[in-house]
Amino acid sequence: MSSTRAGEFEQVVLLAILQCGDQPYAPRIREILKERADRVVSRGALYRTFDRLEAKGFLEWELEDAADQGDRGGRPLRRFRATPEGLHALQASRAILLDLWRGVEDQLEGGVS
Repeated sequence: MSSTRAGEFEQVVLLAILQCGDQPYAPRIREILKERADRVVSRGALYRTFDRLEAKGFLEWELEDAADQGDRGGRPLRRFRATPEGLHALQASRAILLDLWRGVEDQLEGGVS
């Protein structure tokens, strides 16, 4: 049974997967995390997060023939994708955050603390 919530880093990883377009592979996901989220993530930490997302039903992956990906020594690549449940979890988190942000802009821009 999938959880209805994704943790903050799990959300960031799912969003990075969505940003990958037609290249949803771990190396590209790591690049996006570094470039867009200013997060340097080890391979191990990323794969542990993939495992948690998969256990929650938020992520699926399939092996892709390495021949299509250049010189990888014959090793296949995992192609990741968010599931409908993962997209729903992102939408729910976004709605919660937008609701919580509403009305605090003035405080964050130097108003009352």
